[in-house]
Amino acid sequence: MGSVTLLVMKLRITICLYRLLLILPAIVGVGCGDASAQSLNDCVLNRPYADMRRWHLGFSVGIHTQDITFSHNGLITAEGEEWYMEQPGFSPGFCVNGLVDMRLNSLMNLRFTPGLYFGNRDITMREYNTGAELRQNVKTTCIVLPVDLKFSGMRYRQSRPYITAGVMPAFNITRSQGDYLRTVPAELFLTAGFGCDFYLPYFKLVPEVKFCFGITDAIEHDRPDLEDEPDKLKITRSLRKALSRMVVFTFYFE
Repeated sequence: MGSVTLLVMKLRITICLYRLLLILPAIVGVGCGDASAQSLNDCVLNRPYADMRRWHLGFSVGIHTQDITFSHNGLITAEGEEWYMEQPGFSPGFCVNGLVDMRLNSLMNLRFTPGLYFGNRDITMREYNTGAELRQNVKTTCIVLPVDLKFSGMRYRQSRPYITAGVMPAFNITRSQGDYLRTVPAELFLTAGFGCDFYLPYFKLVPEVKFCFGITDAIEHDRPDLEDEPDKLKITRSLRKALSRMVVFTFYFE
């Protein structure tokens, strides 16, 4: 009886092993499928070597809005007037840039994006006591020379997110005479932004949002052109400082 029982047990173990061998390929196949689905790049990649080039070029087009914040000095004129300035709304502007990109390592790039910004700002000037208002539309055409560090994440299929930080000198080439307010010929901005590279078959499409914070005074206080117009000069003299800000939305083609 003992030998018969042992034989039956061996037979059952053999059957179990045989069944396991039959279903093992299916188990392995399911496991590999799950691993492949979880892979970061489990499809055919567009432009797989685009980010390995030392240098590459491109261009961008976009829109932006300009803002300005005023700091007042509390000046009271001989007539007892006290003027305050504000920008009540935003107007969209247009921008176009070139791109020179240098690869520093697998996650960092240095980018130089010279371009032109066309925009305007509607400024309201209000007298504190009487409520009298004056208005001026400040038009700007700026040559900008941004330099940014680009910090990229890991590529996922056909996309790769990133953030940027940098500086942007801006030179205004459309300044008029005789206005209440006149901007300085050059400003300096600190910039921060984010975007995402989308890898298309023939190029990269890169939408980006950038925030620009002016760190130098945007208003020209020395106004010899208004020495004979004290009613206009009092507006500039009421200001201690003004700082520009911008939000820029662009599409890069690389």
